[in-house]
Amino acid sequence: MSITIKDEAGIAGMREACRLASEVLDAITPHIKPGITTLEIDRLGAEAMAAQGTRSATIGYQPPGYPPYPGHLCTSVNHVVCHGIPADKPLKKGDIVNVDVTVITPDGWYGDNSRMFEIGEVSIAARRLCALTFDAMWLGIEQVRPGARLGDVGHAIQKFVEGHGLSVVREFCGHGIGQRFHEEPQVLHYGRPGTGEALVPGMTFTIEPMVNIGRRDIKEMNDGWTIVTRDRSLSAQWEHTVLVTPTGYEVLTLSAGSPAVPGFVKGAAPVPA
Repeated sequence: MSITIKDEAGIAGMREACRLASEVLDAITPHIKPGITTLEIDRLGAEAMAAQGTRSATIGYQPPGYPPYPGHLCTSVNHVVCHGIPADKPLKKGDIVNVDVTVITPDGWYGDNSRMFEIGEVSIAARRLCALTFDAMWLGIEQVRPGARLGDVGHAIQKFVEGHGLSVVREFCGHGIGQRFHEEPQVLHYGRPGTGEALVPGMTFTIEPMVNIGRRDIKEMNDGWTIVTRDRSLSAQWEHTVLVTPTGYEVLTLSAGSPAVPGFVKGAAPVPA
């Protein structure tokens, strides 16, 4: 599968899809507090998608060898790295949870993003993990410009994460996205600078590092989807979809409710009013 380069119409379609994906997270954010179940979060996400006229890319999603995914979004709690299936267990104070939303617009464009949520007062270690993972994602995004290589993105993330005594999950990565959920290229969150695919304007892909407090080793649970840390240490993830522009990058999954961009970031497009 080759990399799809979006033209002006494609970029407009991606901007719309990604903004809507971010607005789903905006809609459910006020409800994510102690006592809510991830199944309720899933229901709220589905309602937000229906209200805006999009649909979930995950429900029924079935890559070869996998069972159909049963949720409208993914909810990964504490030591769950990714693909956590919504369930009826209430979240409690001290939990951290990643909520990953991918929508499909009526025109067939996909928007993909995720955020971390701290449930009540969390430990210093959990808060540090979430904050450093957020910064790692943005350090990766900051490498994006025409002529840069994907290895530059991965290296920036890996160097920062490991420099803080954390580990980067290697079995899962970012991906190209457009009118298919997963396109080329694969966007690794580790690597060597100057290696990998060269970036050109019109490319759209996700940057979504998964970072563990403990070792990077993971395992798959019996449901065929849920991925957890092998040592049961906490894991965090943030995700944005980005566009390579002629002069740098544009983060497509920004909306009015998006978390504030770190102060070191120079190239992010302004958040829509």
